[in-house]
Amino acid sequence: MSSGGSPPPYPVRVAVIGGGNFALALATVVARQNIPTTLLIRSQETADVINREHRHPTYMSDVKLPKMVRATADPESALSDATYIIHAVPVQYSRQFLDKVKNYVPAGVPVLSASKGIETTSLGFMADILKECLGEDRSYAFLSGPSFAREICEGVATAVVIASEDLLLADDLADILSSENFRVFTTKDVIGVEIGGAVKNVIALAAGMCEGLGLGTNAMSGLVTRGCAEMRRLGLALGARPSTLSGLSGVGDTFGTCFGPLSRNRKFGYRLGKGETMEEILASTTEVAEGVETSKALVKMIKARCKGYRLDLKFPILFGVADILEGKQTPEDGLKGLMNMPMRMESFDERTWYTYRN
Repeated sequence: MSSGGSPPPYPVRVAVIGGGNFALALATVVARQNIPTTLLIRSQETADVINREHRHPTYMSDVKLPKMVRATADPESALSDATYIIHAVPVQYSRQFLDKVKNYVPAGVPVLSASKGIETTSLGFMADILKECLGEDRSYAFLSGPSFAREICEGVATAVVIASEDLLLADDLADILSSENFRVFTTKDVIGVEIGGAVKNVIALAAGMCEGLGLGTNAMSGLVTRGCAEMRRLGLALGARPSTLSGLSGVGDTFGTCFGPLSRNRKFGYRLGKGETMEEILASTTEVAEGVETSKALVKMIKARCKGYRLDLKFPILFGVADILEGKQTPEDGLKGLMNMPMRMESFDERTWYTYRN
């Protein structure tokens, strides 16, 4: 348990929903605190390998999992005695998975979501999906920040933030997860954390394309900086705190995802920039680049929820990435278009800008 907090007055048992890289990483974080941790995954065959060999046969198969981690495909076994549930299923598959297991989720047990993105069908964030699937009579929290799964498992220093409208829950989760190498901060700004976690993946696709096209570090740095400005602009329109988007879940996660060698979204964009097609990239990997589907949903959400004229000029990077993914323009043409945008003042008061330029 965390050296900075007191243990809860009851035995803690954690269920982690999902069997991908980040689910394995968070299960590792919890189990290293000597907390019984159960992975709920789809395949019992895979669960048997994890229980026997203490590793996942497909994802990060060279990483040894703590012995406190066990796995099962049986939702009743995994969830019935859980005191906390961590949800780490990719956003686009979350609703389907939650609908299958919701009858096994104990009443009142809080849920921590580590999934980032926007659902393409509902245009909702994970906060919306969880409440619709599991009800509003429980507390929810949302984890984000620069946190590559492999580095977490390797025990290198990592800092994340947990957002919840219930700060007592956020504090308890921070105490449970925090260690010398895994530091957890808290906030009440749920929408800010969710926006940062979704938009940074789209910016990373653009950064990867920039790198794949060989445009250099200057161009890539400028692109990422302007992408962060679009993130702040969207956050302002949806009620997020600017300080949240300047923190770990916004700029911090964006830097990691855009420049980190382990980033799936950056790699996906890089391959697009090198000339590969969407179909070729998707056929060659089992890992999910959340930014691909989030990009399309994000543009639809901006059009639905943000008022004003020429939204494509207010969010040129977010709109441009979506156009590229939908085949409306090539990565080269899209990035050239960004370089030919009208010149404007670089520093401005975004509240005034958004109010008077709608």
